[in-house]
Amino acid sequence: MDSVDLNVLRSVLEWRRAGQRVVLYSVVQTWGSAPRPPGAMLALRGDGVVIGSVSGGCIEDDLIARLQDGRLPADGPPVQLVTYGVTRDEAARFGLPCGGTLRLTEERVDDWGWVEELLARCEDHQVVARELNLVTGEVTLSSASKTDVVSFDGERLRAIYGPRWRLLLIGAGQLSRYVAEMARLLDFEVLICDPREEFVYGWEEQHGRFVPGMPDEAVLSIQTDERTAIVCLTHDPRLDDMALLTALNSSAFYIGALGSRVNTQKRRETLAALGLSAAAIARLHGPIGLHIGSHTPAEIALSLLAEIVAIKNGVAPMQKKPLPVVVE
Repeated sequence: MDSVDLNVLRSVLEWRRAGQRVVLYSVVQTWGSAPRPPGAMLALRGDGVVIGSVSGGCIEDDLIARLQDGRLPADGPPVQLVTYGVTRDEAARFGLPCGGTLRLTEERVDDWGWVEELLARCEDHQVVARELNLVTGEVTLSSASKTDVVSFDGERLRAIYGPRWRLLLIGAGQLSRYVAEMARLLDFEVLICDPREEFVYGWEEQHGRFVPGMPDEAVLSIQTDERTAIVCLTHDPRLDDMALLTALNSSAFYIGALGSRVNTQKRRETLAALGLSAAAIARLHGPIGLHIGSHTPAEIALSLLAEIVAIKNGVAPMQKKPLPVVVE
C-alpha cells in the first residue's frame, strides 16, 4: 500500500487520458536479495518516459530498451511475465545482489477505467485489492483489509492499495510549518486546524489543507483512521486538550502533544479529571519525538517525524520513562 505506487497510477491515468501508450510493470515474485518488494510498480510511456521503480536502475534501463528495440510490440499479448536474474551472470548484469531473481508482469494498459476507479476509492480512504488475470488481461477491483498482502499463484496477481498516510496538525505556528514541510517530503497528506486567524497567514496551499472548525470538530470531520497521526502543537491547552479528548478515543496510530515532561504530566491529570480513561491517556505521546537533543524548530520537527515514521513502520522507538497517570 505504498503511496509511491499510487503516484505511478496517477501518471498512468494522465498518460492514457492524453492518448499515450502505457505499459505497467509490477513485481510479483523475488528470490534471494531483490531491490524492490512484490507489488512495486513502474509505468513505461510510449516515448520511453518512466515513473516508479522495480529495481535499482539497471532493469529499468533494459525495460526501456525493450520498447526502443522492438521487443515490446504494440499488438502483443495484454500481459506476460518477464524474469531477470536467473543466472549469476545475468544477476550481476542487472545489478541484482547475491544472485537475486526478479519476476515482473508486463501489462499493456488498454482499458484504464480500473485505474480511475482505484484512485478514487483510495482518495475515499478505502483499501482496495486489484486482481490481474494473466491469461485474459482482465482487471477486477474489490474491497480489502489493511492486513492483506500481495499474492501471486502463476495465473493471478492480487495487489493491495490504500490511502496515503495522513498527519493532522493542531496549530499553524512556526513549528507546524517545519513539520508540514518535512511530512510532505515523507509523502504524508498534511492537514492543519487552527481557529486562530492570526496564525493562518503565510501558509501556502501546497504545504497542507486547512480543516475548518475547532480542533475536536476537525478530528471528527476527517474521519480519523489507522493511517492517521494527530499532533497538537499550539501550546495552548484550551485548544490542544480539546483535540486530545476526541483523538485519544479514535483509531489514529499516533497521537502526540507538544510540551515538557512537567506540562505533559499536568495534561494527563487534566484529561483524567475530564473523564478520559487511563487506557486512552496511555496512548498519548509526550514529550513528543525521539531524544536527539533537539532545540530548534527544525530539529524538533525532525525528532517528531522520526518517532511517527518508526511507529508507522512497526519499529518500536526508544522507550521513554512513562509518566504516571493520576485518576482522582
